[in-house]
Amino acid sequence: MSVRLNVVLSDDLNDELERVATDGITKSEVFRKALLLYVTARDGKKRGLKLGLASDSSKLETEIIGL
Repeated sequence: MSVRLNVVLSDDLNDELERVATDGITKSEVFRKALLLYVTARDGKKRGLKLGLASDSSKLETEIIGL
């Protein structure tokens, strides 16, 4: 089963969505991936883990907070 969802975005956020929805990736797919990333971050936070960016698995360079 699928659910249709209407979302209201600011002009700036819509511009970003338009920018990343390229090369055959639809806005819906970008939104689905973003939601899965959010759920993963939330579940990891509950387990005491952190979300971040790293050049390799041994060095967290940027921690993403506020999710």
